[in-house]
Amino acid sequence: MVADSPGAAEMEAAAAEFDPLRPRLARVAYRMLGSVADAEDVVQEAFIRWLGADRATVREPEAFLRRTVTRLCLDQLKSARHRRETYIGPWLPDPIVEEEDVEDVTLPLMLALERLSPLERAAFLLHDVFGLDFEEVAKTIDRDPAACRQLASRARGHVRDGRPRFQIERKHGLEIAEAFFAASRSGDMVALGVLLADDVSSHSDGGGKRAAAVRLVLGKRQLMRLHKGLGVIYRKYTSRLVRTGFVNGLPGFVTREADGELQTTAFEIEDGKITAIYVMRNPDKLKHLH
Repeated sequence: MVADSPGAAEMEAAAAEFDPLRPRLARVAYRMLGSVADAEDVVQEAFIRWLGADRATVREPEAFLRRTVTRLCLDQLKSARHRRETYIGPWLPDPIVEEEDVEDVTLPLMLALERLSPLERAAFLLHDVFGLDFEEVAKTIDRDPAACRQLASRARGHVRDGRPRFQIERKHGLEIAEAFFAASRSGDMVALGVLLADDVSSHSDGGGKRAAAVRLVLGKRQLMRLHKGLGVIYRKYTSRLVRTGFVNGLPGFVTREADGELQTTAFEIEDGKITAIYVMRNPDKLKHLH
């Protein structure tokens, strides 16, 4: 049942119930979609639907809104999959930068989620990340509990490699990030080589909007060759460190590059060596950081 168009007092009452839940709903949407802007749009659409709902009949507003957000995300993922297929170069999720390592879904895990079907992703996130029981997951994605268990189980198999195998101490991780910035920007190839694992990989997302490698750079030798060339550019044009922090749960930093745009760089680290580098250069995915 849908209520008539709400008046000012009714809108205020609806917002008073909705706004405390907005951050949690945004977390669900962002982890489903990997896009800050799309997550904000989904949450706003959920609010519009909340305004139009017969709220007096809703016993659990958070569950109702979580279902609404999840179903909207499932619809979004159908078109997002096509956009990913035509994307220029490696695709990375929008960077979320925090002072502390507070992310329950790190950047490698978000990339692993891309290999899942929309329903597998929803079941895994709702149960394994947000802690909902399978009865609630079933209500949310309109499947029976047994099917949801199977979806989550399949998802775990696909994303196992995306979970961090080693936890790095916060201070040490940021020290390695700062050392990488200093070595790469000064052109100190010896110092840079010490930081890198032999099988290091580099993922750079420019989205066709800024210069970036259109394929993964694999191996220490290839990455050193790339940074030897970049070092000439860095010494000629200023790359300024804005802040260090955790980018989607990984130690990293934010810089302002010579073109005036922001850039984020995040690192997977094992046994004190950098095993993967994730560079976000697409300006559309960095707007929220301004």
